[in-house]
Amino acid sequence: MTTSPLLVKAAPGREICCVTPASAGWSHVGFRALRLQAGDSETLETGTRELCVVVLTGSIDAEVAGQRYAGLGRRDSVFEECAPDALYLPGGQRLTITATRAAEVALCSAPCAGGHKPVRRIDGTGMRRSTRGAGSNLRHVCDILMGDNPAAERLLVVEVITPAGHSSSYPPHKHDDDAAPGETRLEETYYHRLDPPQGFAFQRVYTDDRSLDEACVVENHDVVLVPRGYHPVVTPHGYRLYYLNVMAGPRRAWTFRNDPAHEWLLRPDGTGTVA
Repeated sequence: MTTSPLLVKAAPGREICCVTPASAGWSHVGFRALRLQAGDSETLETGTRELCVVVLTGSIDAEVAGQRYAGLGRRDSVFEECAPDALYLPGGQRLTITATRAAEVALCSAPCAGGHKPVRRIDGTGMRRSTRGAGSNLRHVCDILMGDNPAAERLLVVEVITPAGHSSSYPPHKHDDDAAPGETRLEETYYHRLDPPQGFAFQRVYTDDRSLDEACVVENHDVVLVPRGYHPVVTPHGYRLYYLNVMAGPRRAWTFRNDPAHEWLLRPDGTGTVA
């Protein structure tokens, strides 16, 4: 079986995955996920990129420019009914994170656009959570750092839980054409988790002309790259799916176009909205 070039398989060690613009063959989105044991530390420089640290599970302390941000993170599982904590950093910062208990941490990055936003703690208690869709297209969304949050210059970050047997990012939609206000160009990563963890899900990434048409079998901790095209997800019976989306592009706006072949699903007799 040939692995799709859009699928980044999870690694078993401290660094679960690492996507850079160079490895992905694009210009904006960077993504890493780390497993940290209690007491483990990670130090990094943001350089010319902005960074959103999302504490997926466990708890960490963070230090930036002598300022300590303590007690970030409170979940034991990404499937808990509560939002994560996050920390936003602009470019030119040195960050040290230390796990105060076993933690899984996502590092989401994009180029700085030229302004200078302040370091900002983003508590989960203030994040917007919602349910979208209906029937087998119902899913649960948490806006971690979306467009109405002015903390970032380019980054957009959101997490979604898709119940067993449901679809998500559906009807299929795309955001690869820089044609605002109708559509904006955004690269995107999907970081997948499954419950129970031995499960799997499916994600297709395809364009109108099928010059890109990839189907990925997704397992726990895998990443799917979406450089362009439509990108629906389906999870089989018995397995809940979580994913963390990181998006960035020339402008910080999430505006998409649905696949016309499937837009009938948005009618009252269809199954609801995208994302």
